[in-house]
Amino acid sequence: MRHRLSRLPFSYVLASLLLLALVLWLALGDFESFNSQAPEREDAPDTPTRVETRQLESVAYTPVETLQGQLEANRDVALRARVEGIVEDKPVRQGQRVKTGDTLLVLDNNALPQRLQEARDNVELARAELAGAQKLRQRDLMSKPELLRLEATLSQGVAEVARLEKQRDDTRPQAPFDGLLERVSVDPGELVQPGEQWGRLIDDATLKGIGQVPQQDVASLEEGLDVTARLLNGDKLHGTLTHIASRADDATRSFYIEVTLDNPDHRRLAGSSAELSIELPSRRVHELSPALLRLDDSGELGVRHVDRHDRVQQTAVDLISADTDTAHVAGLPDPVRLITLGAGLVEPGEKVESVPAEEMSDDTEAAPATGSSR
Repeated sequence: MRHRLSRLPFSYVLASLLLLALVLWLALGDFESFNSQAPEREDAPDTPTRVETRQLESVAYTPVETLQGQLEANRDVALRARVEGIVEDKPVRQGQRVKTGDTLLVLDNNALPQRLQEARDNVELARAELAGAQKLRQRDLMSKPELLRLEATLSQGVAEVARLEKQRDDTRPQAPFDGLLERVSVDPGELVQPGEQWGRLIDDATLKGIGQVPQQDVASLEEGLDVTARLLNGDKLHGTLTHIASRADDATRSFYIEVTLDNPDHRRLAGSSAELSIELPSRRVHELSPALLRLDDSGELGVRHVDRHDRVQQTAVDLISADTDTAHVAGLPDPVRLITLGAGLVEPGEKVESVPAEEMSDDTEAAPATGSSR
């Protein structure tokens, strides 16, 4: 047997010895040194995310509320007959300008001057009789009821004179204000009845612009604000906001407004449409790209920026106006360091590495670190 072992190759002997040593190590080794959990890994310290920032200061901004409106004459009066009569004359031609007090139409007065003179004479007679009666009453030569009767007669005479004078005036209607006699629809010889419309007088020295303002915008309006009306041909008229309705329209939930516009050249604009631009009170705002606006979890509009400790802040803002290029917002600190690149990769409260836009590298390796603000 010993002879056979001596004849085995040396490699077999070495392999057998190694196998035996492994079995002994497994049998006698320290099993408690094997833990069920992996050893803790030593992580490298966090590196703040790099973001591009730009310092921005507020500017003065005058918001404008723009709406579609319609122009009307400041005063537009339908002229109606107050008494029955036949047209005798038209002192003013249709389309002619008139002054306050000018006679616009002459109606047949049916001998009214004579009746008016008679009534005035009766008043003078009643006054004379009353004066004599008062003297007699002082001497107890006239009863008090008779004196009262004479006083009543005088009062009736005065009332009759006033009635006839008004009737006379009604047969000679006059212009109630300076304006344009827009239309005369009767001719001499025609009979007009009380209440019948025979003409129209308009005041076009000033125009009235009317429109509807959405309910979400009416709170910023106040009477006295400057208004510009842009006509269809591009011309402009200037005026003032003069009236804001206190109640919204039931159908549209918008508020009726009126503006007064100067029309010194008496241009024929009444009834036409115009774009009304109301200049709201000036305020301080920040101008920025609309792409920097964000919605938080509650749906509130905000902008992300960094504070003096380079921590991300998201501040709620009021959107004053916006177009495809520029948004005007209020509510940000002044000045403010906006995050212009990388806002989508960071969260409020997170500390970041703020790099001014003018120093930010434009190479392709920096792009994944900065991200995008959109």
